[in-house]
Amino acid sequence: MISVVIPVLNEAKIVISLLEYLVNNSSVSNVSEIIVVDGGSSDATVALVDDFKGNSNERNIVLVNSAKGRATQMNEGARISNGNILYFLHADSFPPPNFDEYIIKYSGQGFPAGCFKMKFSSNHPLLKVSQWFTQFNLKFCRGGDQSLFIRKELYQDLGGFNESYTIYEDCEFINRIYDRTGNRFAVMDEYITTSARKYEANGTWKLQYHFAMIHMKKTLGASPQSLHDYYKKYIVN
Repeated sequence: MISVVIPVLNEAKIVISLLEYLVNNSSVSNVSEIIVVDGGSSDATVALVDDFKGNSNERNIVLVNSAKGRATQMNEGARISNGNILYFLHADSFPPPNFDEYIIKYSGQGFPAGCFKMKFSSNHPLLKVSQWFTQFNLKFCRGGDQSLFIRKELYQDLGGFNESYTIYEDCEFINRIYDRTGNRFAVMDEYITTSARKYEANGTWKLQYHFAMIHMKKTLGASPQSLHDYYKKYIVN
């Protein structure tokens, strides 16, 4: 059984569309619960999710409050989950139809963790180049927008997400998964579609440059706080 974990913060514009999509594009026999972990939203996110779960008879929609920070929120969702497979998903990323069947298929083939290939909701040429790299099974081609499934036993063995990272938490965790599993990390055949909204807000070329700088800084040994400071200085949420 799969527990979907979605960290949110002020996602009133999109969270219900995502929940409706997940319910309509997965099987209740595969997805045991959808856990929405709110990090202190000041908009209508919590009220909307609470209303949605109250009207959802076929699915177990769980709403839980957490301290702010995506790593902290995802760890909290995992802590209360019941499934033996965890599926971490960003609020602005829509996995392919029947995503649950792909996850179960690859897990059954001996892959303890994996992600989908990714495409953006934009035809910008730079983003097309960026998304092209997600087909390759290499550490530097991974990112949180591709989502992540992981068997709970491996998640627990690795200690979950490192909460000292307020950004780069997905990549840091995925790097540890690669180190532990080697070639048993799956890049599944289908595509997840993620929003280009952050690129639209910051400027596509500018944001891609700053993301590259963050990756370089991490490679050169920058601390989690240093990465956070750089992000806050140059990137608009």
